[in-house]
Amino acid sequence: MARVLALILVLLGLPDAARANEPLWDLLKAGGQVAVIRHASTVPGFGDPPGFRLDDCATQRNLSEAGREEARRIGAAFRDRGVPVGRVLSSRWCRCLETARLAFGTAEPWAPLDSFFDDRSREPEQTRRVRLLIGDRPPSGTLVLVTHQVNITALTGISPAQGEMIILTPSGDGDFRVAGRLRAAATAP
Repeated sequence: MARVLALILVLLGLPDAARANEPLWDLLKAGGQVAVIRHASTVPGFGDPPGFRLDDCATQRNLSEAGREEARRIGAAFRDRGVPVGRVLSSRWCRCLETARLAFGTAEPWAPLDSFFDDRSREPEQTRRVRLLIGDRPPSGTLVLVTHQVNITALTGISPAQGEMIILTPSGDGDFRVAGRLRAAATAP
């Protein structure tokens, strides 16, 4: 009874938005979910400069200092809430890799998460491959995917803000449902 009362008092002290997000954090803590994260905030701009190269971060639009702090907050929120993280896959763009590494300490580059902003002909195949991956429950923890707005919109129909997470619940039969959204500002415990 004392634990329940303490939890109620803690929740009453949280802003409404934070209380509203707790069921999503509980879902993530239980494992078997997929967190699709749009990279954290970047320096101002849209897309990448002409002639950018994946092997040279200096040629790309990268995280701002505020974005680096957002990425750290995302990781801290996962740790503080005891969310078990399984695999962390990322687009090969530097802003995605840096977001993943600052948040989770690791990232596996995976080409199906790469932006197709400049080449929409790649969208159907990339989205198909991502759907195949997330359609089955992760074997352990939460699967984290760090990618771009265009990829997330093609996958879910949602246009997320920078640093926003879309939480997906795999059905186990190759499909999934959108469980909810967590904005970067709402990641602080």
